[in-house]
Amino acid sequence: MFTAYLGVTVLAVAANTFSGVAALFHFPPIRPGMRKAGVPESWLSFPIGTLKTVGAIGLLIGLLGMPLVGVAAAAGLTLFFVCAVYTHVLAGDYSPQFGLALGFLTLAVASLTLGLLIR
Repeated sequence: MFTAYLGVTVLAVAANTFSGVAALFHFPPIRPGMRKAGVPESWLSFPIGTLKTVGAIGLLIGLLGMPLVGVAAAAGLTLFFVCAVYTHVLAGDYSPQFGLALGFLTLAVASLTLGLLIR
């Protein structure tokens, strides 16, 4: 079970790091989907980019020997992506970014679940 946790969490770290940094730097391809979901561009740096990046760091810290930090980070990312999916649904936005939000939510839930199971 630890191997599954490790694989899912490493993937979640990589995905959230990339996505968080892209949001922090207002990567042009993500702007249209954010607009369609009704998210102001000013939110890309904080809270969106910051929370994704800090979540990725927390997951990594969990992998490096502080498991409670990893579980807390996975719980935080789960909450973040539940809110992201809800925002897309409210806006009627089913663009590729909605699909990405579902994928990120799945990774966060998997990391949280497996993290709790191996403790």
